[in-house]
Amino acid sequence: MNILVTGSAGRVGRAIYIHLMKKYRVTGVDKTPCSTADIVGDIRDNKLLEKALPGVDVIVHCAALHAPHVGLVADEAFASINVKATERLALSGLQAGVKHFVFTSTTALYGKASTPKGSAGWINETVTPRPKTIYHRSKLEAEKLLENISHLFALPVTVLQMSRCFPEPADVMALYRLTRGIDARDVARAHGCAIAKRLPGFNRFIVSGKTPFKPGLCGRLFTDATGVVREHAPALAEDFSRRGWSLPLKLDRVYDAALAQQVLGWQSEYGYQSVLEMLDNEVAEVLPVQGFG
Repeated sequence: MNILVTGSAGRVGRAIYIHLMKKYRVTGVDKTPCSTADIVGDIRDNKLLEKALPGVDVIVHCAALHAPHVGLVADEAFASINVKATERLALSGLQAGVKHFVFTSTTALYGKASTPKGSAGWINETVTPRPKTIYHRSKLEAEKLLENISHLFALPVTVLQMSRCFPEPADVMALYRLTRGIDARDVARAHGCAIAKRLPGFNRFIVSGKTPFKPGLCGRLFTDATGVVREHAPALAEDFSRRGWSLPLKLDRVYDAALAQQVLGWQSEYGYQSVLEMLDNEVAEVLPVQGFG
């Protein structure tokens, strides 16, 4: 099977490329020269698409502007790269005979819906997004375009909304693995599961670390996160205490990946312990502890 991965020089795109190449023939596309970018160029370039798409069975589309770009680039760039280029890539893929389109999206697009007033939010695929920024809006618009394309042309489209996945202070990163964070390697494995399943029609899944919490705890997570963590994640609480780290007073949301677990047969493997291991081994994916404040 031939797979095209866009944005293959980025952290997540690179992880996906490396994971998939163990089983499939993978071609990476990115503007940045890199060992995982077989074709260097802009996905908005039609000639690049003409070169990259022939013979491709599956497109994994990671290339995008992200939250750190907000305010640094014009809103028109988000529309051009995150929305229009996604639509063009899907339609060009259809013409080239692509059989499946996998879109790497974000849980950030839930925006204001992520934290109801006075409670932590429990976010699954049934929650209606309330985007805050142009980044959120552009990813949501791209999802909707792909849904229309899927229905119009019977193209299987799988959207994977990944939760927080970037280097940050170890205590924050470890805690978030229980609520709103994920390891790039788990994101890559979710893409592998989606490709192996190739579900018909349009499907959307949240992919986030496995949580020990339940929806009924949302009120307490917002007002007494320390107590809830001690009760429901005692091993983490003990590790924090042993390292002299404080637990947070509140947590504002939980991303629920149960649907991806049930339908795709995917499970996250890299929980909070992997964050501590990376810290102890001085892996650059984890930053020094700063405290929750």
